[in-house]
Amino acid sequence: APVRTYLVDKGYSLQTLYWLTGTAAFFLSPIADNLTTALLMGAVIIAVGAKDEEYVGLCCINIVVAANAGGAFSPFGDVTTLMVWQKGKLHIPDFIKLFVPSLVNWLVPASIMVSTLRGCATLVNWLVPAPIMGLYLSTSGEPVRAGLHETVRLHPAALHVILMFLLTVMLATGFHSFAHLPPVLGMVTGLGVLKVYGYVMTVLSGYNVHGTDLDRIPKHVQALDVFKRLAQAEWDTLLFFYGVIMSVGGLGLLGYLDKLAFFAYGTFGPPVANIALGILSALVDNIPVMFAVLSTDPRMSDAQWLLVTLTAGCGGSILSIGSAAGVGLMGTARGLYNFKVHLKWSWAVLLGYFSSVVVHLLLNGK
Repeated sequence: APVRTYLVDKGYSLQTLYWLTGTAAFFLSPIADNLTTALLMGAVIIAVGAKDEEYVGLCCINIVVAANAGGAFSPFGDVTTLMVWQKGKLHIPDFIKLFVPSLVNWLVPASIMVSTLRGCATLVNWLVPAPIMGLYLSTSGEPVRAGLHETVRLHPAALHVILMFLLTVMLATGFHSFAHLPPVLGMVTGLGVLKVYGYVMTVLSGYNVHGTDLDRIPKHVQALDVFKRLAQAEWDTLLFFYGVIMSVGGLGLLGYLDKLAFFAYGTFGPPVANIALGILSALVDNIPVMFAVLSTDPRMSDAQWLLVTLTAGCGGSILSIGSAAGVGLMGTARGLYNFKVHLKWSWAVLLGYFSSVVVHLLLNGK
């Protein structure tokens, strides 16, 4: 909320916010994961330009592409990169090699799409705020919404929760690197600590979480109820991923994945197969695609594992249903961002996809 309010109250033009939210999504995604980043930046765009549906749709595409591209060069930026790292195919320093290709993957379609916005919206001008009498500008130059001059304060326990988040990331890394245990154990341990912390803080606030009506508990105390937050999760999105992964798991059990991998990697070779699988991830989501690749475990060099990590992560941006960021944002921006809106610019995203592949092959070899 403080980030959203800060950007909104600054009175930036919509063109400026296009670049700001895209840049923020690209650099936040490696830390906060692409889904969380997309939802955060999407909330900013919806709060500012809700009356301009075309603009919101364009920015949502930009955010999805930026979040997926940013998540590709970090083991914590996407589920697919986490899977590759957890499987031991790549180490943390290896992912940094994908920074430049990932940046190209976002900048190419972003630069193409921004050309449809009127006014100055170049990479130089995005640094300069353009408020006009406290009003936000539409793509036609007309004011569409007054600034939201609200004061947002951090929760008293906000810094503690941030520290626990950082500790959780360190635990996941430590469990994998030093104890040779799955990183998920570190993540679950961090979640457990957060739940205990929320329970203790609620009790210290003077409320009996078992015997008190939830409506009588202040909102700032309810904010620490992690169980309630989990219950409010986007279950439609979770069930979507569950269904897709179960389907892919069934195909693997029946042996079809092994046949597909043998045909793709044996007939065309790793480079062509990895590029094709990235495009396939736009249709069936990038998580099951990476799951299928790791299940078949083809023999590839580190450069090719980097390539499939890049293509699976960024290929999901070609369609809105190809990544967690796209599916999640469609749920929160209903009526403003959908499959049809994204499909209109899929050609630009595809151009950025192939551009990033070329850059990767030039920088990191075959």
